[in-house]
Amino acid sequence: MLADHLPSALDLARSQFAFTVVWHFLFPAFTIGLASYLAVLEAFWLATGRDVYLDTYRYWLKIFAVAFAMGVVSGLVMSYQFGTNWSVFSDKAAPVLGPLLGYEVLTAFFLEAGFLGVMLFGLERVGRRLHFLATALVAGGTLLSAFWILSANSWMQTPAGHVLDADGRFVPESWWAVIFNPSFPYRFAHTVTAAYLTTAMIVGAVGAWHLLRDRFNPRARLMFSMAMWMAAFVAPVQLVLGDLHGGNTYHHQPAKVAAMEGHFESERRAPSILFGWPDAESGSTKWQVGIPGLASLYLAHDLDAEVTGLKALPRDTWPTNLPLVFWAFRVMVGLGLLMIGLGLWSLYLRWKDRLYETPWLHRFAVAMGPSGLVAVTAGWVVTEAGRQPFTVYGLLRTADSLSPVAAPAVATSLAAFAVVYFAVFGAGIWYLMHLFNQAPRPHEPGPPVGQPVRTAGITPAPALAADPRPMPAE
Repeated sequence: MLADHLPSALDLARSQFAFTVVWHFLFPAFTIGLASYLAVLEAFWLATGRDVYLDTYRYWLKIFAVAFAMGVVSGLVMSYQFGTNWSVFSDKAAPVLGPLLGYEVLTAFFLEAGFLGVMLFGLERVGRRLHFLATALVAGGTLLSAFWILSANSWMQTPAGHVLDADGRFVPESWWAVIFNPSFPYRFAHTVTAAYLTTAMIVGAVGAWHLLRDRFNPRARLMFSMAMWMAAFVAPVQLVLGDLHGGNTYHHQPAKVAAMEGHFESERRAPSILFGWPDAESGSTKWQVGIPGLASLYLAHDLDAEVTGLKALPRDTWPTNLPLVFWAFRVMVGLGLLMIGLGLWSLYLRWKDRLYETPWLHRFAVAMGPSGLVAVTAGWVVTEAGRQPFTVYGLLRTADSLSPVAAPAVATSLAAFAVVYFAVFGAGIWYLMHLFNQAPRPHEPGPPVGQPVRTAGITPAPALAADPRPMPAE
């Protein structure tokens, strides 16, 4: 009887992949936006010559180096599971996913690797414009990496441009259709914007934390101001992108959207269920509290439209864990609305010229610091748990994608991953918190470098020559 309650190899393999992907996703979600933020800071420094931009750049450059390194390490570990736990999936999807991931390495990863060293350690060794080019190329590399990874993931959600060969393998027929599959444009825009908001929330929280200590610190003012501009204007844009993405998902993955909304019955003027508990056994959402007609309005843009419920779809296509999909979606949307609220509040106080003199705003910004990371994790849970029970939606089931491995072997590796991840990445996150806690200061030191090379007749590049203009108060 005990064996009936033990998790299967499939359950453990899914848990292991979810565990490692959640850890990995936290770091790229931060570094994608941070790389672009660093490029903007350096561009402003070159354009204005103001040291406040350089100090802020060097403050966040150290943080970027740590977060980027942890993202690379966690990504390498995650990728090995395709061969160990999901070999059937790897075999069948390799003709499509193999080239896409290969393009990511050959373009984005090599671009980042080629210029990361110049970005981190070259400010005193190369010219200003060359260093800015390196920063911009690293930022572009992170976006290019997101392009290929999200194209591969989107193909698994909305497969297109392929044919099945005699062995059941997915063989590309049109690479254009594979890469730009039906959900990719929406998913790419929504995810990259989420990464920018994630970075804005962290930068804004750090700036607010130091404003609570010293509201006249110009570097803290700068990072807080830039983060609040992002929250004020990009968070509402993300709401629109999310609506477009939701409409696309409703068209291609109706079971996922029905699970997100908690709808079992197909009905006109479908309510938007704010709270409740979807119960697959009873075929209803218990204790629901909703707004009549709102789901029809934002899903079909028609108050009288009929919204498809789970009961109209085959039972074996329902997402495996309905409450997880339902509540993860609400966490994501709720945090997004709080980001919009933070941005609008900051915009009002900026208009009143009290952006830096309102401690309650700063405390709210500090509390919202991890909100982007939680929101992107919740969004990933909605995307991946909502795709179940398929790895390639509608074509390849998760149960048929598993390697022939025994449950004890997967349980052992999962336990080992948990111990190592919490130790290594726990220490890394602790060090990031230590860096966040250090107040940004004038002539901020960057990542440690060796002594600059000096050759007879050659002097170091004047990249860090003292600016004769006084540092502005703001």
